[in-house]
Amino acid sequence: MKEKLVDLFEYTHHFNKEMIRVISENIAKADEKTISLINHTLNAQQIWNARILGEPAFGVWQINPFETLEDINHQNFLKSKDIVQNLDWDQRIEYQNSRGMKFENSIFEMLFHAVNHSTYHRGQINSLLKQSGIEPVLTDYIFYKR
Repeated sequence: MKEKLVDLFEYTHHFNKEMIRVISENIAKADEKTISLINHTLNAQQIWNARILGEPAFGVWQINPFETLEDINHQNFLKSKDIVQNLDWDQRIEYQNSRGMKFENSIFEMLFHAVNHSTYHRGQINSLLKQSGIEPVLTDYIFYKR
């Protein structure tokens, strides 16, 4: 099962990287919402990792220098992979959301949410790319596995 969850994070890492590449190659056409969403996608994975590990977290909607996005994506992947391989997925973690509300979820629930959340926002980004005249990236999991 660990290999399956690592595979989902490899998929997430791969297509986040592709989205960053396409946006970078078309930066003059990319609108503010596209830049905001790719940052949010990466920030969210960093935040979930940080909650699990008890580390400082990014702001949910912070805008990072564009040239740092590939490194953030890679660091997110390494941390998520380390969590998958070394922590007890059933362990429950207490955390506060960005509004200060307290919650508790299992590590597995948090990890699965991070993958699902990234997939959702890549779909939104693809819609924005298409509206800007940029060829969207085929990011379905099945395309990754082919």
